[in-house]
Amino acid sequence: MKICRLPEKLKTIVFDIDSTLYTNGAYVSHQSEVQLRRFAKVRGISEREARTMFDNYRREWSKTHGGQKISESNTFAALGIPIETSVAWRNELIEPADFLSRDEKLFAVLQTLKKSCALVCVTNNPSGVGRKTLSTLGVEGCIETVIGLDTFGKSKPAREPFEEAARRTGAKIEECLSVGDRYDIDIALPLEMGMGGILVDGVSDVYELEKVLYPHK
Repeated sequence: MKICRLPEKLKTIVFDIDSTLYTNGAYVSHQSEVQLRRFAKVRGISEREARTMFDNYRREWSKTHGGQKISESNTFAALGIPIETSVAWRNELIEPADFLSRDEKLFAVLQTLKKSCALVCVTNNPSGVGRKTLSTLGVEGCIETVIGLDTFGKSKPAREPFEEAARRTGAKIEECLSVGDRYDIDIALPLEMGMGGILVDGVSDVYELEKVLYPHK
């Protein structure tokens, strides 16, 4: 866990979902693989060619953007697959219940945190996939709202989803804290906007958030 900045007054925590509220490498890989498989089919190329095209674009993009990372949806968009199509593919191909299960420890932590602040999720999956993930984890009742790839047709990092998280919870930007596992996607822009930011290595770090945010309780 890396604490980049904490708000002086915390009103809203904005969570990423994938690899933040759960840790499951097989599921994360599956999400990429099924989309690449569909991309290969649409393009009429092999899966290996699709992977090479995808990886090469991300590598070159990173080189020309100071080592930053680009999201999968923005990569597909650059390769000619509109965000709307990525939303449709993800809704069709991704099923959280095939990989995840209820997490009682996460539920307990989020239940405690929601007593002190609003909890929101901003995900690069469609909001429906995000809600299914939360339901599978058993924490859907802890989260006020899910803002997804389909909400604005934009993939993180983009300002609109984070601004919407603040708006929906009645918080000022500086009263929000973004928690996620990817600095360039989940943390850098919120910090630039004035939010707080915590970079996590997975759900085990989320388990410790109460101690970090409220050390005197």
